[in-house]
Amino acid sequence: MQEKRVSGFSKKSKQDKIDWLQVNCYPQEPQASADLKKFWHPDAELQKVIDAFSENTVSNFILPFGVAPNFLINDRLFTVPMVIEESSVVAAAGSAAKFWLTRGGFSAQVKSTIKLGQVHFSWFGPADLLKKKLAEITVFLRNEAAYLSANMEKRGGGILDIELLDFNREEPGYFQLKVSFETCDSMGANFINSVLEQFGESLQQFIAQDAELSAYPVDIIMAILSNFTPDCIVRASVQCPVEQLAGACTHLDGSAFAEKFYQAIRIAQIDPYRATTHNKGIFNGIDAVVLATGNDFRAIEACGHTFASASGQYKSLSSCRIEDGIFHFWMDLPLAVGTVGGLTKLHPLAKRSLDLLGQPDAETLMGIIAVTGLAQNFAAVRSLITTGIQKGHMKMHLQNILHHLTATDKEAKQAIDFFHDQVISFNAVQEFLNRLRTQIA
Repeated sequence: MQEKRVSGFSKKSKQDKIDWLQVNCYPQEPQASADLKKFWHPDAELQKVIDAFSENTVSNFILPFGVAPNFLINDRLFTVPMVIEESSVVAAAGSAAKFWLTRGGFSAQVKSTIKLGQVHFSWFGPADLLKKKLAEITVFLRNEAAYLSANMEKRGGGILDIELLDFNREEPGYFQLKVSFETCDSMGANFINSVLEQFGESLQQFIAQDAELSAYPVDIIMAILSNFTPDCIVRASVQCPVEQLAGACTHLDGSAFAEKFYQAIRIAQIDPYRATTHNKGIFNGIDAVVLATGNDFRAIEACGHTFASASGQYKSLSSCRIEDGIFHFWMDLPLAVGTVGGLTKLHPLAKRSLDLLGQPDAETLMGIIAVTGLAQNFAAVRSLITTGIQKGHMKMHLQNILHHLTATDKEAKQAIDFFHDQVISFNAVQEFLNRLRTQIA
């Protein structure tokens, strides 16, 4: 229990921060500070880099870095890096990749890469007058922000369009500049936000200098990118004749499996309770690759869930149909990612992840991420409609219990054999190990 407030915490040294935590937050746990320091990287210079990623860093939080091989995407074979703590996810992704490897693999198609930002402002003049001036305003804003957009334009990106949106009916005096951007291989958050803040200043300047508009002062509320990017879309898909789905499970032929799979997807499109868990499974795959490549999984999740609600009801992100004997399974997903800037080169494992993927450009990475999400969804739904989800989870759960109970390799092997067809619980495993150890003693 923390006993006192602290001021100037951010100015303390790293060691002083840990000492403060030990005294004030872990008074009954003398090993706490040692545990925090145990996860410092042995390379002091690298640790300085990691410390700079965020604020008040006192340790490193370790997550497993795994790989899922055999992903055939647009006729290219990938081994996909995945960072996730949840059991069965990497295995499921690899299983789905192997299944589709002999059935034509996955297709990934980037439909568009437009990103969005907004300048929100209050102005109580006539809306028609502001709309009449929009062309002049646009030229002025672009000119004032040219120093920020020049490098991005050289790379083929920049500011695409500026719209004026009138929200007076919803909120008196509220207008918005909705700005679209192309940021090429960069996620572009810093670029977009810098341009938008410059637009805010320039808009104030334009209105103050214009003879007609200046009678009504403008107040810039905020200028910020939007993580909802419905025009930055990638489609991931698989398809095959239904008879080729034979082997997806032991007790259903290809046609029966396809129909049951289709029903499961339809349920996730109809019922938001199921859709929430369904889409969470998709993001198990997506987030794992996003984390591994140093991108922003929180922004991507927020965008994906908004996209899933676009109809007014939260629905499945994936879709399925069976047509003329062909099984089609696909997903359209908004994904704003980058392969340059941010942590993609600073974080050593993010760099290695991109190396593993062959240093993809942003569009290729969009496809890989979306395909991994679709593969994860295929594997999860296949388990749900056949063996049930717990079979794979409980195998990993058993491993975790055995680690917790400090089982030896020999004990673990015997436990795995014993619990092959038994109900797994902590107490049951503990009792088994106690019996085993008693017999040996």
